[in-house]
Amino acid sequence: MKPDILISACLLGQPVRYDGKSNDQKVAAYQAQIHQWQQQGRIIPVCPEMLGGLPTPRPAAEIVQGQVITHDGQNVTDEFQSGALKTLQLAQQHNAIAALLAARSPSCGSDGIYNGEFNGTLIDGLGITAQLLEDHNIRCFSPDNFQALLEYLAKT
Repeated sequence: MKPDILISACLLGQPVRYDGKSNDQKVAAYQAQIHQWQQQGRIIPVCPEMLGGLPTPRPAAEIVQGQVITHDGQNVTDEFQSGALKTLQLAQQHNAIAALLAARSPSCGSDGIYNGEFNGTLIDGLGITAQLLEDHNIRCFSPDNFQALLEYLAKT
């Protein structure tokens, strides 16, 4: 049996992004592969921010000196950490070995995050959930690295 894969719910078309929209257009080119995984029962949809108790829509947030702060100054670090922990628990429960997560998110970003100044500048770093998953040997990929995810899964 092939291992399970965590996938950000927004990439699966669920309107759970901070702005109440989905991100499924980011994986449109890979819909056949995602559909195959769904048919095989391998996908675990997750939205760490909602698992942490945040509503949709919600204010945009960025990581500022290790804390997750919304554009209007609210500290939502606890919610992001709680959602990350619940996501890790789901991954472990399902023996997931990889995650396809939304890019640049303070939760899911695996190929850079915003710099915390709300000016659209990307910096190297991982979101709260991506970091926790990586720390537990669950490899994280963004839609821009879908081919690398396929290659990783082929080796397992």
